[in-house]
Amino acid sequence: MAAKVFIDGEAGTTGLQIRERLVGREDIDLLSIEPARRKDADARAELLNLADAVILCLPDEAAREAVSLVESETTRIIDASTAYRVAEGWAYGFAEMARGAQRDAIRNAKSVSNPGCYPTGFIALVQPLVAAGVISADWPVTVNAVSGYSGGGKSMIAEFEEGESPDPYRIYATALGHKHVPEMQKHAGLTVPPLFTPSVGNFAQGMIVEVPLQLFAMPGKPTLDDVQAAIEDAFAGERFVTVATRAEAHATKKLEPEAFNNTNRMKLWVFGDPARGQARLVAQLDNLGKGASGAAVQNLNLMLGLDEAAGL
Repeated sequence: MAAKVFIDGEAGTTGLQIRERLVGREDIDLLSIEPARRKDADARAELLNLADAVILCLPDEAAREAVSLVESETTRIIDASTAYRVAEGWAYGFAEMARGAQRDAIRNAKSVSNPGCYPTGFIALVQPLVAAGVISADWPVTVNAVSGYSGGGKSMIAEFEEGESPDPYRIYATALGHKHVPEMQKHAGLTVPPLFTPSVGNFAQGMIVEVPLQLFAMPGKPTLDDVQAAIEDAFAGERFVTVATRAEAHATKKLEPEAFNNTNRMKLWVFGDPARGQARLVAQLDNLGKGASGAAVQNLNLMLGLDEAAGL
């Protein structure tokens, strides 16, 4: 019997892409709400409690409201907002994290918080290094990143696509209080918050996340080989997260943020200069793919006991 799935917020950017990945699947029975009733709490509550699994593609407060409407003991929840990413009792939905051990937590969870796009790249680069002792948990890590404007939601999409003179590139969160920072710190295993410097470019989808490291200044003075080995070991055998070899990284002179658009893939790179003791770690992913809708579908598949790659 096909699992009943309801996407609350299916008209938004992430919801639309999740629906595209699910529609037509024989193992999924998509439940939909009439457009005129999308803000009707009673109508939403009915579907939230009828579904085997719900995916919330809503702002934080609306996501909290939706969770409060779920009374069924059998309804399982995936929340794509930031509301529960560091909350107790919620599994973190990055299946490949911690050598894939996170998969069991996702499979068995009633509630899963879908990772943010920036944190997905950052955690993939940093968590293996902290776990392996290459980076100490209290090391002051910096993360620089650029995303396509679709990550800013409908208002930013309209600004870039309908505005007369949108910026080719801009930085933001200059007060250093971005809502992704607690998520990055917790799931990377850090005891201090990273310094996060996000930006947005004039392209719709795609993302590059960078973590520069002054290896020569770190305790133990880890080498590029240490960094490469830890990241390769963390994601060995993974389908959606791959690691470039040192030879591939050495031969690569540029990277495009849109390289993995419309996929659930992420590629990790270790660039560096051994003589200077410096490294430049890079993650390439689609902010709406592995950074949002693709990850949500992957988590849904795991929770429902389906093929993890179905629809991806």
